[in-house]
Order: sequence, then structure tokens, then C-alpha cells
Amino acid sequence: MRLSNLADYAVVILAAAARSDSTRLSATCLAEQTGVPLPTAQKLVGRLAAAGLIVSSRGTGGGFRLARSAAEISLVDIVEAVEGPIAMTACVEHGRHDCGVEQTCQVKPHWAAVNNAMRGALAGVSLESLASSTPFALNKVESHGVASFDFAQDERA
Repeated sequence: MRLSNLADYAVVILAAAARSDSTRLSATCLAEQTGVPLPTAQKLVGRLAAAGLIVSSRGTGGGFRLARSAAEISLVDIVEAVEGPIAMTACVEHGRHDCGVEQTCQVKPHWAAVNNAMRGALAGVSLESLASSTPFALNKVESHGVASFDFAQDERA
């Protein structure tokens, strides 16, 4: 799975906003800071506001800021704000039945677990960790026979 450029840019913009210490920002300011093209930054600000990840105010001193702390915003929140719900295959999307082998597929019952694992991995990465200058490490943890990951700060940095 690969994030779209738009989802990637949303992460870059929100990470820059997280580093700004609650200062109200503009799309122009973030485009300049991050190198994301201004029209793309403006489009993303609209989507991120609609998803409740940022709040905006108009007028003098207006702009936007994070709606909650960076620690409370996860990578899955950002990706779903831009891409919609995480769905590894069409059969895990609610209401979609356009797979040609859906009626005989032996793997279909397992895709929901795979999808949930992917969503869980993205949910375990906070915007705070992505905005940090210190890289974090993935530590595999086994719990009840299911692998998950502990996102701890990398102590080598």
C-alpha cells in the first residue's frame, strides 16, 4: 500500500502545523514552509477542516490551528480525512460488491482482519511523533498471538 501524494502532503502540512506551537497559520505560510504547492495546501486545509483535524477563523489574526493536540491526532485520522476510510480491498468497503470472485472467494473472510491490522498500525502513529525531529522505532510486540507495533522513540538518534 502506498499513500497518495495528497495524503503525504496532508501529513507534511499537519506536522508543520504541530511544530508551530499553536500559532494560527495560513495555507500560504505552510506552503512556503513545506514546499507543498499553494493550491494543494489550500485544498488540504479545506479537507482537514471538514474532517475536524484543524479549526479555522476568518478576519484579522485569522488562520487555522490544530483542533486537538498532535498527540491526539493519528496517522489514520489524517489518511482517512484525505482518502476516506481505509480499505485494503473492495470487499471490506461497506456497500461495495464489485469483485468478480466475491461469491467464491476463500480469502474474503480474512480481509477484514488484514484491514483492521493496517488501520491499527496507522492509528498507532501520532502526529506528535511525525512532527518530532527524533525518528521513532517500530518494536514488534506479540499479544494474544497477534503482532502489533510499539512506536517508541528511537534511542539511537
